[in-house]
Amino acid sequence: MCFLRKTLILKKLISMQKISELILYKDNQLLILNKPAGLSVQSDQSDSKSLQDLASIYCKSNVQAPHRLDRPTSGIVVFAKTPKALSVLSEQFKHRQVKKSYLALVEKKAIKTPQTLKHWLKHLKRANKTLVFDQEEANTKPSELEFSVLGNTDKYQVLKINPITGRTHQIRAQLAHIGFPIKGDVKYGFRRGERDRSIFLHAHEMEVTHPISGEKILVKAPLPENNLWNAIQTFIQ
Repeated sequence: MCFLRKTLILKKLISMQKISELILYKDNQLLILNKPAGLSVQSDQSDSKSLQDLASIYCKSNVQAPHRLDRPTSGIVVFAKTPKALSVLSEQFKHRQVKKSYLALVEKKAIKTPQTLKHWLKHLKRANKTLVFDQEEANTKPSELEFSVLGNTDKYQVLKINPITGRTHQIRAQLAHIGFPIKGDVKYGFRRGERDRSIFLHAHEMEVTHPISGEKILVKAPLPENNLWNAIQTFIQ
């Protein structure tokens, strides 16, 4: 089955199920969802609905996302229901005031952690791929993340990643650069892809400041329903 057809089927299934099954938090200002892998956050060249489309239908008004999550990645996506909420949240993401952590599966091999990665990145829009440099080059942006190993299976190890910056494909590109491409991520060098084109990268936790009350909101997204994800539940607190 071709990727486009699989994507259309996935989106049809998501649109048929209750969007409430994806909700992690909601109020008059915010809607926070647990995005399935394979679903785009915003509309793209396909003719099926995006997560933003589905969220707008659920809210009966247009919502906007102040941040992005790659199509093959699962996990937390925040939507703003009002222009003011969007403006405040966009500033939080821009100024690195949002705390985020991801989970990823990579090949099991020796690596010292915890570790901080600092690189310079250049995103190629046409290829939709990010290049990584060890030193500053023309048209590059600094990128930084922290990661540690939570546990191991027979073939893989579970990483917890805390991005400091928020560059396009940052986690995928930086981990691949040091020899640890994420399982399923053939774009960045993993040897074999998943049938549904997903990758084992999940936006697991996020803390944002409520745009009106100023309250800290911490959400955690359950892992995808998958045998391998299920096998690592014991490592996740």
